[in-house]
Amino acid sequence: MTFIRSLCIALAFTGVAATTVSAQSGPLRITITDGVIEPLPFAAPVFVAENSGAAEVAQRITQVVAADLSGTGLFREIPSSAFISPVTNFDAPVAYADWKAINAQALITGAVSAGSDGRVNVKFRLYDVFSGAPLGDGMQFGGGQGDWRRIAHKVADQIYGRITGEGPYFDTRVVYVAESGPKDARLKRLAIMDYDGANVQYLTDSSTIVLAPRFSPGGDRILYTSFETGFPRIKMMDLASVSSKALADLQGNMTFAPRFSPDGGTVVFSVSQDGNTDLYSMNLSSGQTTRLTNAPSIETAPSFSPDGSQIVFESDRSGNQQLYVMSAGGGDATRISFGEGRYGTPVWSPRGDMVAFTKQNAGRFHIGVMRTDGSEERLLTASFLDEGPTWAPNGRVIMFTRESAGAGGAAQLYSVDISGRNLRAVPMEGGASDPAWSPLLP
Repeated sequence: MTFIRSLCIALAFTGVAATTVSAQSGPLRITITDGVIEPLPFAAPVFVAENSGAAEVAQRITQVVAADLSGTGLFREIPSSAFISPVTNFDAPVAYADWKAINAQALITGAVSAGSDGRVNVKFRLYDVFSGAPLGDGMQFGGGQGDWRRIAHKVADQIYGRITGEGPYFDTRVVYVAESGPKDARLKRLAIMDYDGANVQYLTDSSTIVLAPRFSPGGDRILYTSFETGFPRIKMMDLASVSSKALADLQGNMTFAPRFSPDGGTVVFSVSQDGNTDLYSMNLSSGQTTRLTNAPSIETAPSFSPDGSQIVFESDRSGNQQLYVMSAGGGDATRISFGEGRYGTPVWSPRGDMVAFTKQNAGRFHIGVMRTDGSEERLLTASFLDEGPTWAPNGRVIMFTRESAGAGGAAQLYSVDISGRNLRAVPMEGGASDPAWSPLLP
C-alpha cells in the first residue's frame, strides 16, 4: 500500500484558532509494502521562542509534535545532535543542503509567542527537503496557556495528514475505566485523558463498578454501565457538568452495553430479562424504546455503521459467540464471522469498511479486523487477554485492553495499527481498561 499526498492548501479548524501563514505545494511519499515500512525521517528543531516567556512552552510543544509523529511508526525523528544548521529565525531561508546532508526528508519549523494575557500563539511550516519547497500552507494556532498540548496535537495532525493523506487523530481524548487494587477486589472509576495518556481526569469515584464507557458523536456525552444499584444500569454523563442520569430503566431489567447512533439521537443497548438478552434501541428525545431482536440467545455489544443504517453485534444463536449484521431497525441478521474460536465486542470502523473485534481461540485472545461482509479477517494481536477494541476517528489505529496473567496481573491500554504494526502501550500510570476513543475535538 502506498500513501502519496500532493499538498496544496491548509485545512481549517474550529476551536483553537488557526490562520494561514504562507503557501506552496509538493509531494512526499510514505510507502508501505506487505505491512513493512521504512519510517520517513524528519527533523523538528525546537520551535523559535519569539519573546521572553515562550522558550519553555516552545520546547514542550516541539516535543509533543515529534512524539505524536514518531508514535505512529510511520515517522522517525532525526536527533538534534545530527543537525548542521540551527533554526533561529522562523522567516529565515531554509538551508536545504544541510538538512539533505543528514537525510531529513521532512523539515518542521515553528515559532511560539506568549502574550501578557496568557495566550499562546504557534505558527509552523512543513518542508519537503529533497524538492526544496514548503508542503502546503504554513499555519498559526492560538489558544490559552493551558491549551498548549492541544495546539501541539493540531500541528502534528496537520503534518500527519499532509504526508499520509489520512485523517487526523492526535487532537482527541479517550474515556476509560481506571483500575486499582488487587485482581480479586479491583476498584473501578471512569476517567478521561488525551489520546497519548496525558491530562488524566477522573469522572467518578470508585464506590461502584463502572464498565464500557462510550462517547457520543459530538464528544460531549458518555454512556456507560453502572452497578450503583447492585446490578447493571445504563447511565449517561454530560461531560461539561460531569453529571449523570439513569437511562433505559425497563421495568427493573438489567441494561448494559450501550452505544450512540451516529447522529447521537438514539442509543442501542442490551436488556437482560428472564435469562434472555436482546437488543433494544431508545430515542433520546421521546424516550421510546424498540425491541430489535427476539431470539432465545444472548445478543449484545451492538455498534452502528457510520451511516446509521446497520448494526453489528455479537450473538450465541449459532451455539457460540459470533458476529452478525442487521438493519438498524431490527429484523433478520446475517452472520459474518466463520473462523475458528469465538468472536465478540465488534466495533464498526469510522471509515465504514471494517469491523474490529475480540477473538478467543486455542487459549489466546486477539484483536482483529475483517471486512463488513466477514471477508479478509486479519488478527492484529495475540496475548493472554486482549479485548475491547475502539477506533481512532481516522480508522487507522485501534486501542484496546491487554491484561497480564497471574494473581498480580493488571489491565493496561495498548494501541495497534490496522496493518498489525506498531503495537505499543499507552503511557499512563495505574491499571486501565475499556477504552473508547473520542471524535476529533471541536
